[in-house]
Amino acid sequence: MRRARWIIPHHPQGLKPVIYHCIARVVDRRFVLGPDEKEKLRTFMRMHEAFSGNRILAYCFMSNHIHLLLEITPPPPGSAGSPEGLSDESLLTRLRAIYSEAQVAAVAKELTDARKSIMEGTGNISLVQNIHERFTYRMHNLSEFMKSFLQRYTQWHNAKFDRSGHLWEDRFKSVIVEDGAATKTIAAYIDLNPVRAGLAEDPAEYRWSSYGEAIGDGTKGNGKTARAGLVRAMEAHRGMQADSSYWSKGISTEYRKRLLLGAGEMTQTQVDRSGKTTNLKMHKGMTAEQLETARAALREAEEKQTSGLAYAKMLRSRIRYFTDGAVIGSREFVNSAFESARERFGPKRKDGARKFRGNGEPARGILWSARDLRKNH
Repeated sequence: MRRARWIIPHHPQGLKPVIYHCIARVVDRRFVLGPDEKEKLRTFMRMHEAFSGNRILAYCFMSNHIHLLLEITPPPPGSAGSPEGLSDESLLTRLRAIYSEAQVAAVAKELTDARKSIMEGTGNISLVQNIHERFTYRMHNLSEFMKSFLQRYTQWHNAKFDRSGHLWEDRFKSVIVEDGAATKTIAAYIDLNPVRAGLAEDPAEYRWSSYGEAIGDGTKGNGKTARAGLVRAMEAHRGMQADSSYWSKGISTEYRKRLLLGAGEMTQTQVDRSGKTTNLKMHKGMTAEQLETARAALREAEEKQTSGLAYAKMLRSRIRYFTDGAVIGSREFVNSAFESARERFGPKRKDGARKFRGNGEPARGILWSARDLRKNH
């Protein structure tokens, strides 16, 4: 029996959003997603984002797989149909994102009739709640979002190419991501996919990604939406909402620096944790004091995650922790997630946080994983 997906449920009191890195791959890794297909993927993604109330913080569509940094937002407090919950008007607005006007009009009539029966004393609030619940169970939910989005695209794809059957591998992958350093890092990792694949030298050149859309799609529409998502990815830990107006207030510069840091500079001198340098001439000329200064500078760069060639090189490598690590974040965050899902592990395991290895070494001590990936990490 397949193990249940690891999710962090919304606490009824805290109502805190939860961020996931989701990856879906085409069956047999076939390269079937061309320009038109990627445009349609983006259209459906935005439609289901508006319907579900969730947020796309970053994304990238490649030829045989897709990445989403998806924030699952908590549902409005209160029961369906109550002033504190999702109002009838808000429900109908969300339905318009994925349903036809005729379908929305039919639901609107149902709600009007139900409200009228309550006023006349022949019905009760459960009539309204039942109408809401036919749709709201698919909102603010990770699995329902991915299921609806991917199925909608599959239907379009199969009709276009006169095919039938599954398009995506049976199960999408998801990794829980802490806001702050982890979210910033994985957003950049996602937007750097086309650079790693050799499809672009600058991630701004790739149209089917959050950064490409944020840079190239003007001040309105989806370009504005993409910028708002990246603002949230960069500043969620500080409580900033998905507000595109902050993009031009330093965040665009900070994010671009993160994306391009070290591009074309990988052969320059860098000092690792042991003090070893990749430039022998510089190594020979270094005093002990200079070497210690270099070590301190590297540690500071890694902690801030705004500079450091090793960190830049990591983002341009395939990091399995970001797709298979289950939970990524600070040591405290990963251990907290571990304790909340203790039943998933054997009795011998004492804590959840595991250090990064291999290509993920530059993030060691900054980011932690719930899985200890010993091979191809």
